[in-house]
Formats: sequence, structure tokens, C-alpha cells
Amino acid sequence: MNQRVAIVGVAQTRYQSSRDDARVFELTFEVVERLLDETGLSIWKDINAVVSSGDDYVDGKGISNDQITEVVGAQYRAEHKVAADGAFAVRYALLQVLSGHHDAVMVTAHCKESMIDQNLINNLAFDPLYQRYLGFDLVSAAALQAQRYMHKYGITPEQCAKVVVKSLKNAKNNPYAQVAQDITIEEVLRSPLLADPIRTLDCKPVSDGACALILASEQKAKRITDKPVWIKGIGSCYDAFYLGDRDLADCDSLVVAAQRAYKMAGINNPRNEIDVAEISGEFSYQELLWYEGLGLCGRGEGGKLIDQGVTKMGGELPVNPSGGLLSGCPHHVAGVARVAEVALQMRGEAGARQVPGAKTGLAHGITGPCGQLQCVIILGS
Repeated sequence: MNQRVAIVGVAQTRYQSSRDDARVFELTFEVVERLLDETGLSIWKDINAVVSSGDDYVDGKGISNDQITEVVGAQYRAEHKVAADGAFAVRYALLQVLSGHHDAVMVTAHCKESMIDQNLINNLAFDPLYQRYLGFDLVSAAALQAQRYMHKYGITPEQCAKVVVKSLKNAKNNPYAQVAQDITIEEVLRSPLLADPIRTLDCKPVSDGACALILASEQKAKRITDKPVWIKGIGSCYDAFYLGDRDLADCDSLVVAAQRAYKMAGINNPRNEIDVAEISGEFSYQELLWYEGLGLCGRGEGGKLIDQGVTKMGGELPVNPSGGLLSGCPHHVAGVARVAEVALQMRGEAGARQVPGAKTGLAHGITGPCGQLQCVIILGS
């Protein structure tokens, strides 16, 4: 990129199984208030535009972003909603700054999964004439992908369970995590079966929360903070809508998105050049599959990577020091939270989950069944 854009502040709520004490706009206000306090910025004088991530179906109303208009300061100014994972809201905000129209854009993401029947809502993501009537939701679709992936490459349930063990152990160092505990592979494999081979502990839990950050042009970023986190590369790509139109054992859209981000950031060997990664894995097997799509190992080698301890804390390339989605983080918020976590790593402000000396990080977001839409963002200090 000819121009440089930085993240100058981040804020998160703690993720919880239910925030029945707060409505959507109150959750959003929590992170906006923290963000402005941290940066010392005025929402009226310093922020030019807002990009929010949310969903009408989940929020239970049409044009659902109108309920956060006041708390994000969107009156009489540009406000846009991205009805997809928050990583794409970050992407949209980046484009707004690069366009030259704005020099500071706030990104917010909110979601209260506890308000909905997730299986019923997720079923609406599928084709209304054929697939909805089959009862598809994200879990049953993921089970098809897991079966195909494990069959094609010999990935074992034990290797998937290791992702859960690693994630929940890492989450013990994250004050925002919803679920944090020491757990064994055997406990994961004994948890109730949801859709073969996916078990309860293989899935991210139902979660409520919000996250926000501010992007600024280089000139403005340097006036706001002495620790700007630069967006060095970004890439995204759609895959086919119908599950039968792609080989679910491979993630070609992630390969394309990652290659675009790496090229922009000047990265030739991601495994050696990236210091830390926050990956959106809604199910345990996905983290292994996304390793492969991100070029951290060869196809079918995601299980070997977890077996070798490459992605654990203290390993060659720590993945999800925060605990990732398996420790609790709602849809839509997930991508913004991954970016926020990497930004904290780049600033050296990740506390007990800090990866020593991290200078280059990767954040990843997904939308759609079986990782249909992928986004990769490279950050650097």
C-alpha cells in the first residue's frame, strides 16, 4: 500500500454466555467509551466515520444498526453496516481511510447470541429452495466438512481435540475469555456428540459481547499514539455458495485471500515471518484446516503441526494466544476481536498472553458455512 493506515486503539468487553444485563446499544457503548478514554479522542471532532458489524437476524430487527446510532456518534456523518464477520468491517474501514475521504474511522462489532436459536437462524444462510429444507445449519455443514477433511487427509479426532486443549489453556491468560480451563484430550472426546464427528467441546460456545477499534491515516495516527499498529496487508476471497460445488477438505478461498495479503505485506514464508496468529476457528478441526490454507504447512499437514507443538505458546508460531473462538467470542465480533488481539500483541500489551518480541501478526476472519468467505489481515509494529 502506498499509504499507511494504523490501528490506534482497541477495546473489548469480556465475552460471556449471556449479557442479559445489557441491550445491544449498551454493549456497544461499553467498548466505545473505553476506546475514547484510551485514545483521548472526541467522537465528534476526531472520528470521521463509523463501520459497524452486526446482523438483522441475530439482532431481531431490520436495519438493526439504527439501535447503535447514538452510541457510536453516527448522527449526520457516514455510518455503514457490514452484515458479515467483523474482519470485513475492518477491511471496509481501511478502504475508507485509503480513499482519502476520512482520516479516522471507528469500527464496532456487537452480537448477543444468547437471544436467538442459533440453529434456526443459521439455517437461513442456506439456499431457501433446497438446502434449508434439509435442516442445514453451521454445525451440520461443518460436520460434513470435518468428515471430508479427516477422511481425505487422515486427520484424527485426537488431533482436533488437541486444538481445544491448547485453546482453553491459553484462555486462562486472557481476562476477556468466556471459557478457560485445563482440559484433557479424553474429556474432549467424551463430550456429547452434536453431529458426527463434532462434539460439544469442539464448538465455540454461545457468547455475547462487543469489540471496537479505530483506524487512522499515518499522519493522524502518529499524533494519537506512539504505538501505532500498521496494517501491512489484507486479502479476501469468496468460495462457492453450494457446499457440493467445492471440495470441503481444502480451503481454496483462504489460500487466495492469504496470498493476496502476503503479497501486499511482502511476506514470502509466512511460517517463518509471522510471529503470532489469531485464527477464527468456530470448530476445532477448522484451526487445522486453516493452518493449511494460510500456508503454515502443506495440505493435509495441519494435524502434524499441532502434534509437533508448533502453534502452542512458546512454539515456533503461536496461534490463538487469546484462546480464540473456542474460548468464547460471538459471530460478527470474532474478526474484530482477532484484529484487536493481534494489535495488542504488536503493542506489547497482551499481558500474560503476550508472545515475546512479536513484530508481525496475522488476524483472520470467516463468514458463511464451511469458511465460504475468508479474510486475512497482516499487522506490524
